[in-house]
Amino acid sequence: MTEGHMKANTISIRSFLMLVATLTSLGIASGLAHAQSLADVARKEAERRQAIKDPVKTYSNNDLVPVPPVSSDSGKAAGAPAASPAPGDADKKTADAKDGKGKKDGDQAAEKDQKYWSGRMKELQTQLERDQSFADALQSKINGLTADFSARDDPAQRAQIGRDRQKALDEQNRLKQAIVNDQKAISDLEEDARKAGVPSGWLRS
Repeated sequence: MTEGHMKANTISIRSFLMLVATLTSLGIASGLAHAQSLADVARKEAERRQAIKDPVKTYSNNDLVPVPPVSSDSGKAAGAPAASPAPGDADKKTADAKDGKGKKDGDQAAEKDQKYWSGRMKELQTQLERDQSFADALQSKINGLTADFSARDDPAQRAQIGRDRQKALDEQNRLKQAIVNDQKAISDLEEDARKAGVPSGWLRS
């Protein structure tokens, strides 16, 4: 082998060794970088878990406590509405109230003596007679105004007579209704006396 060939082989071996050394160093650096990256991930995960103070709890159907059924006694204690009274009881109370009122009215009627009944009847009859007298007087006045209205030729006088006659007619209508009310009051008093067992002679004035 010549000296030139030996030098060429030596250079090739050195180049190969340098390439191997370079690749080896690159592999070690890559492995260190990868190891360092895994260490950073593990450290961050540990920090994240430490930051969570209370772990989230998952509930299932077994964790739920069944609610006990409400008994009839507890329902009453909790303010359940009371049962409404039977219709028969309500009717009985209403009948008792009416009977009590009827007895009370009967007792009050029994306490009224002859003086009360005769005095009350006299008042009603006097009022009836007074209204009838006013009604008769108004009828006479209306008749006179009607005749006077027909005899007048002056329009102004006829107009005044017509207004006076209309007022008398309105008052007469009011008295007619008052007479009806007076007669009804007398009939009611006679009915009350009959229910109270008052002798008929007590109503004579």
